[in-house]
Amino acid sequence: MPVCLSGGKIGCIMKAAFYQFQPVFGDIERNVRKVLERAEGIDADLLVLPELFATGYQFVTQDEVSGLSESVPEGYTTEALAGLSRRKGIYVVAGLAERDGEDVFNSAILTGPDGFIGVYRKTHLFFEEKLWFAPGDTGFRVFDTPLGKIGIMICFDWIFPESMRTLTLMGAEIVAHPANLVLPYCPAAMPVRCLENRVYAVTANRIGVEHRKQDQTLTFIGSSQITAPDGTICVRAPENEELSMTVDVDLQKARDKSLNPYNHILRDRRPEMYRT
Repeated sequence: MPVCLSGGKIGCIMKAAFYQFQPVFGDIERNVRKVLERAEGIDADLLVLPELFATGYQFVTQDEVSGLSESVPEGYTTEALAGLSRRKGIYVVAGLAERDGEDVFNSAILTGPDGFIGVYRKTHLFFEEKLWFAPGDTGFRVFDTPLGKIGIMICFDWIFPESMRTLTLMGAEIVAHPANLVLPYCPAAMPVRCLENRVYAVTANRIGVEHRKQDQTLTFIGSSQITAPDGTICVRAPENEELSMTVDVDLQKARDKSLNPYNHILRDRRPEMYRT
């Protein structure tokens, strides 16, 4: 098992994992079953799944989006993952299409050994997501668990530095990052996001191609990764291979925001100088 420890105080060790795979568009039961079967062989405390893992990504009509969306926490996918969490004593973060009244959100749920914990709705919608989903209204969320403080952002949230900084200021020690990345930039950028905030991140992307529109093909870049507070890439998956990867992480490193005896990345902030 890869280990991401590099000296200093060692403690607060947890096993963080992602599962990178290709969902079958529209087949929620098959996608969930695939995850449940794979998860039985994953030894982890925290498992992160891709964005919209249960449905696939490339919607073409609003009726399709509405028909594939689910209530939270009563929906099939949330209940299935809550059952997995209870059975294995594991925390799971997973992306899905959440229906709430007339609105559908691109959301991520967190489940744990006691079942459903909470939901985050994507703040920054990407590309045609703006046609199908309502803008997220939860704000960024950090969940205080026996493992540590877990923050959540979804895919395109990464490109806004404010996303991870907000989660950091809220106390996040590890950021779960479900994704359906098609742009090539995120894997190279996450070390900077983690370094500037001194947090861990688990980016769980998907693989494969969706070509459900005649004039549009989406190719997902894989390259899921776990990144450490010092910017080290602990593990990175290939671009087009289904697999899970697990890393031992030491959350004490995310709690230490000092770069040296004089510089602390949060106390040294000067928000009064950042106004435009």
